[in-house]
Order: sequence, then C-alpha cells, then structure tokens
Amino acid sequence: MTQTKKLSLLDCTMLIVGSMIGSGIFIVPAAMSRDLGSPFMLLLAWVVTAILTFLAALCYGELAAMMPKAGGQYVYLREAYGKLFGFLYGWTLFSVIQTGTIAAVAVAFAKFSGVFFPSISADNHLLEIGGLSMSSQQLLAIAIVWLLSASNFRNVKSGAFLQNIFTFTKIGAIVFMIVAGLYFAFSNTPQTPDFSIPDAVGDYNYWGIFCVALVGSIFSSDAWNNVTFTGGEIDKPERNLPLSLLIGTGLVMLVYFTINYVYLKVIPFEGIKNAPFDRVGTLLSSTVFGEIGLFLMAALVMVSTFGCINGLTLSGSRVYYAMAEDGLFFKKAATLNKNKSPQFALIIQAIWTSILTLSGSYGDLLDYVVFAVLIFYILTVAGIFILRKKQPDAPRPYKVFAYPYLPILYIAMATFISINLLIYKPAFTFPGLIIVLIGVPIYYLIRKKDKAS
Repeated sequence: MTQTKKLSLLDCTMLIVGSMIGSGIFIVPAAMSRDLGSPFMLLLAWVVTAILTFLAALCYGELAAMMPKAGGQYVYLREAYGKLFGFLYGWTLFSVIQTGTIAAVAVAFAKFSGVFFPSISADNHLLEIGGLSMSSQQLLAIAIVWLLSASNFRNVKSGAFLQNIFTFTKIGAIVFMIVAGLYFAFSNTPQTPDFSIPDAVGDYNYWGIFCVALVGSIFSSDAWNNVTFTGGEIDKPERNLPLSLLIGTGLVMLVYFTINYVYLKVIPFEGIKNAPFDRVGTLLSSTVFGEIGLFLMAALVMVSTFGCINGLTLSGSRVYYAMAEDGLFFKKAATLNKNKSPQFALIIQAIWTSILTLSGSYGDLLDYVVFAVLIFYILTVAGIFILRKKQPDAPRPYKVFAYPYLPILYIAMATFISINLLIYKPAFTFPGLIIVLIGVPIYYLIRKKDKAS
C-alpha cells in the first residue's frame, strides 16, 4: 500500500486486543460449561485456547516480519501456495468470516443498547415488505457499521486513535469487573467449584465434546491475525508486527482466563450453565452490583463491541485492497482516497455486512466457518516450511522460536480439533467447507474473464 507507515507498536497491540475482545467472553462460557460439565475442564479449555492462539501468533510473527504488506494472511497463503489459496481465504473472509463477525458484533451492540433504550428491540419492526423486515435493532446495527466504515475513510492513524480510546476503556472496564468480582467473592463466601478432573476424560468421546466446546473459546479469541492485514501501514513492521502479536494475544488470553476464574468464584457452576440467554457476564455484574449491574454490563458490552467493530472494519478492508491489486476483487477496491484509505473496499464490506445483518443468517454462517478458519490457520502455519524452501534467502528479521517443533505442535493441535469437529459437528463443518470450495469456480471464472479481456 503506497502510503506513509503510521501504525506504532501501541496501535498494533490495541488493534489486536480491540478486535479480539467483543461480546463472546461474556456469553460463550455458558454453552462451554454445559458441554464440558466441569469447572476444571472449562478453565482447561481456555488454557488450551491460549496455548493454541499464542503458538499461532509466534508462527505468524515470522511471516508478518518477512512480508509486511497489506493483506497479511492473504499474502502469506498466496506466496506459499499460489493465488488460488490466497483467493479462497479472501473469498471466505469477505463472504462470512469478517463481514459475518462484524454483523454479529454489531447486533450484539444493538441488543445491549436496548437495555438503555427499550425501543431498540428485535421485536420492534420498523419496516415489512413481503417476507423481509427490518427491526430497530437491525437498523441500529447497520447504522453502527456505516458510521465506523465512514470513520475509517480518514487516514489509518485516525482509525487507530479511535481504536486505542475504546480498547483502553474496554480493558479498564474488564479489569474493574475482575477486581470487583474477586473482592465480592472473598468479602462474602466464595463459590468452591469442583476443580477435580472428571472421570469422563478417560473416554475418547469426551475429548470430541471438548473440541466442540473449544469453538466458543476459539472464536472469542479470534481476529488476533487482523493486524497482519495492515502490514503495509505499520512503522518498523519487522519489529512491531511480531511483537504486537505476542503482547496482544498474551494480554487477551490472560484476561479471558482470569474472568472465567472470577465467574466460577462468584457464580455457582449450575448458574453459569443456565445463565439467562447465556449472558454470564450480565449475571456476574448483577450478582456483584445488584440491579445497577445490568446497566453496567450493558455499557461494558457496548464499549467492547464498538471497539471490536472498528478494528474488524479497519483491518478487513486491507485484504480486499490486496486482492484487488492482484485482480481478484473489484478493481476499484485497489484505489485509495485522498487520505490514503481503501474507501471503496470499506464501502463494499459495509454493504455485504448490512445484507448479512438483515438476513439474520450470519449466526449460522459463523458456525459453519469454524472448521474453515482452522484449516486456513493450519495452512498458513504450514506455509512457514514451504516458504523456507521456496524463498530461503528472503529477509526474516524474526524467526519462529523452536523451529520446526513449535509450528508442528500447532499444526498437530489444530488438526486434532478439526478432525473432531468433522466427526462430532458435521452439520456445521461440511457447510463451512462448501463455502470455501464455492470460491474455486469463482476464482477460475475471474481468471478466465481477465484472460479474455
């Protein structure tokens, strides 16, 4: 991306933290607890997710320092396997991963806004045409998407400044919630969760269930790689990219583990499993602060999701920019506005995100791509081995620690989870694979059209 590099180490770290922490950490522990049936296994699931995420960040650090270009993971896959694999990742990212996540997080923002403004509700239909309708909740979600897309028409430093403000606020609020929860637990009689290892761990089927439960924690921890999409706009990328990956993912995983521990010390395990609408964070806040806790948690989720949407919006558009430069996306997406921002890519992203928001199907789509996302992570990490052979003399300011063992460990862990998802959750994994494979004929149609012209 032909523009001045402006993102600092702090900007990159805040982009990672802000993109990772949305609304999931306040919701997914309920379903995970029901699946796992054990406080010990709930915490173990977050530890495994932390290890998996940190291993991947270490591996991506080498690729990020080697190829600090706009597009990040798309570029790594393209260089390792060719344009087809790069396109399949970009296609899946645009069709559901990035846009679906933005849509889901925007709806979460709107849902919690309804705590303060009851007229904002999924049941308050403002418009109905045939079988289509728009609720006040959907309208606000779409408005937030467009507000933050337009905000990112400005230079990248402006978007990063907004990101930093909301991320610092978010971290401060979560740390306050953690401290308040611990104070409440030990000022009263803290819960004494059973941290013993359940007998079921001796059954292989239980580990299949464990992998299914990891879906919640993995997606709550996802989007850490988004900072690589902005590689062409980072100051000293060979240093700041890998360093921010390690600091950002490490900080978030520490926060996630700690808040789950607080959940277990404040709320009975059965209460976590059966939290109303799975809102464990709201249950924690209400327990600690009483009636006002509902409003405190709603405000925290609104701040958290607002910053998350901004981070995802800023970073996702850079992938479409890189694809367009390769002739694999709308040509206009390869242009920059006067502020050196990929404005058209932001607009296209906002349009498709809005459609997903109206369709109401994005939640299912996100479940479908769990398997696909892991496959792309595995391919990207494996790309380290390929690129060391294909491009042995390429500059590598940072090399992954304990090569080749660390990348092999990540690939083994992620592959084990993926295989179990295929076995125990086929209704979601196979549609996810189909979404990816639909990109194959689209790729060849685009290539054929380019050759004809």
